[in-house]
Amino acid sequence: MDLQIDGRVALITGGAGGLGMAQARALAGEGVRLVINDLDPDRAVDAVKLLHLEGFEAIAVPGDVSKPDSANSVVEDAAGAFGQLDILINNAGAGGRHLGHRVEDISDESWRIILDSHLTATFLCTRAALPHLGHAGYGRIINISSMNFTGGGRPGVAHYAAAKAGIAGFTRTSAKEQGPRGVTVNAIAPGYVETDLISGFTDHQRHVITSQNPIGRFCKPAEVGALAAYLCGRSADFINGALICIDGGKRDFHWDQDGTAS
Repeated sequence: MDLQIDGRVALITGGAGGLGMAQARALAGEGVRLVINDLDPDRAVDAVKLLHLEGFEAIAVPGDVSKPDSANSVVEDAAGAFGQLDILINNAGAGGRHLGHRVEDISDESWRIILDSHLTATFLCTRAALPHLGHAGYGRIINISSMNFTGGGRPGVAHYAAAKAGIAGFTRTSAKEQGPRGVTVNAIAPGYVETDLISGFTDHQRHVITSQNPIGRFCKPAEVGALAAYLCGRSADFINGALICIDGGKRDFHWDQDGTAS
C-alpha cells in the first residue's frame, strides 16, 4: 500500500529503543525522513548509524524531552534539520527500576520520573511541534499508551498506568482541537511487545502471558510499527482521537499481588 507520505519528516522520541526503531523502520520504508531522539546521545547516534546501513535517511537529536527547554530544542532541531516537521511520535518513557512497586512503596522520585517521562514529555513535545504541523492540511501525532491502562492496570505499575491513562485523555482532547487543521492525534495501546522491556520475564511468566492471549504469543515490534505507519498515511485521514489496542485481544490478565502473571 502506498501511504502517500514519501518525503515527510518524522520525529520519534525515545526512538533508539526496540519499539521506537520498529516505528522508524516502518516509516522510513515509506520514504519518511527520520529524526531519532533519545535521552542517551550514544544510543541515538548508534540507532541512526544502523538506519543508515539499512539505506534510510535519519539524523540523531538527543535530549531529555521531559524537560521544557530540552523538549523545545529537540523539536526545533528536528524541524530545522530537514526544513519541516510533519509527524510526531511520542514514544519516550522511563521504566526499569521505577516499576514493580505497590502504591505505598512508590517513591516521590519514581512517581515524578514515570509521569514526566511519559505524560509530561508527550505534552511538551506536542505543544512544541504543533506550530510546525498542519501545513497544506497534513499533520500526524501518535502517542503511545498501554494495555496497563486499557486492561485496568496491574499491581506494581500504578504510576505507569496513570501516565498512560493521561496520555489517552490528552490524545482525545488534542484530536478535537487539531482536527480542523488536518492534524490527527491518535494513540496506540500495545500489549506485551517482544522488546528489552520484557527481557527480565522468567520462562514461566512468558508462558503464562502467552497462554492467556488468544493469539498465543507476544506482539512483534514490527506490528506496532506497521500500525503507526498506517496512521500516518493519507488513507487514515479520518482516523482521529482513536485509542487503538494492539494486544491480541487480551487485556484482563490474572495477576498475583506482586504483579506477576498467574
